[in-house]
Amino acid sequence: MHEAVLVTGAAGFIGFHVAQRLLAAGREVVGLDSLNSYYDPKLKDARLDILNREPNFSFAKLDLTDRTATKVLFDRHRFPLVVHLAAQAGVRYSLEHPHAYVDANLEGFVNVLEGCRHNGCKHLVFASSSSVYGANTKLPFSVQDNVDHPVSLYAASKKANELMAHAYSHLYQIPATGLRFFTVYGPWSRPDMAMFIFAKAILGGQPIKLFNHGNMRRDFTYIDDVSQAVVRLLDRPPRGNPDWRGDEPDPASSRAPWKIYNIGNNKPEELMHVVSLLEKEFGRTANKEMLPMQPGDVPATYADVEDLARDIGFRPATTIEDGIARFAKWYREYHKI
Repeated sequence: MHEAVLVTGAAGFIGFHVAQRLLAAGREVVGLDSLNSYYDPKLKDARLDILNREPNFSFAKLDLTDRTATKVLFDRHRFPLVVHLAAQAGVRYSLEHPHAYVDANLEGFVNVLEGCRHNGCKHLVFASSSSVYGANTKLPFSVQDNVDHPVSLYAASKKANELMAHAYSHLYQIPATGLRFFTVYGPWSRPDMAMFIFAKAILGGQPIKLFNHGNMRRDFTYIDDVSQAVVRLLDRPPRGNPDWRGDEPDPASSRAPWKIYNIGNNKPEELMHVVSLLEKEFGRTANKEMLPMQPGDVPATYADVEDLARDIGFRPATTIEDGIARFAKWYREYHKI
């Protein structure tokens, strides 16, 4: 309990909540973040201010693409547990800025893997994404499904992370767990995420863009459920599946100590229902702009979480009504509305 846990992307949305939960459990946390300007750094600074009040938290401002600096950090701390959440996020941003995803999600990740390899890491938990399901249409999405047809570079980079982690687990016996997050939302969320965009537009009297003419379903997953799942899994490193067979390979496990889980609410919500709940919370009607499907997007996401429930006895279950009420309360307080 006294060994430091590294949380990369600690000033980000999910990283902030995971670091808070680890600190509340008495863990020592080293938070790492580059504090880049992908979105307004004031939000990152505000999250970091809260974490810095904790005596068991220390912060390293570092870009994981800096190979030398990353090596020095790992060599100094020899982290037994690593939660890797730093990444270049966003499907739509990847259409215009592809190199950002190669730098952060591929080069940055291999530097983390090398740090784990050379410093005795006992468990690497890393962020993947529901976007890896790409062109799959069988619902709910299962970790036993093949995910070989990404429809965005962001999704491809996350699938690559899963494969890279498997290679290191196979070669160097590094226990690694990949988490496919499904549309995470809640207090302190990113400004480029749908819930935040809709709230800002509704309160500002601006139109909200609804792609596929609003006919979208998303498995919205509340941030507290996500952070709880991450922390529960951290102390359960995979040991390898002795029944795994190369002639009938299970895509979610391996003979190597490597495992993939969905982290989703197991209940897709109609996007128009989500908008109506936000309208109710803020007491205003949204000006809706109906648009065709955006390149790289998919019409529906829906997580099968039976593996997660079986292995850690937990499944996300916060209702969309409760989650949006908590998000709206935070949004009003943060923006002093």
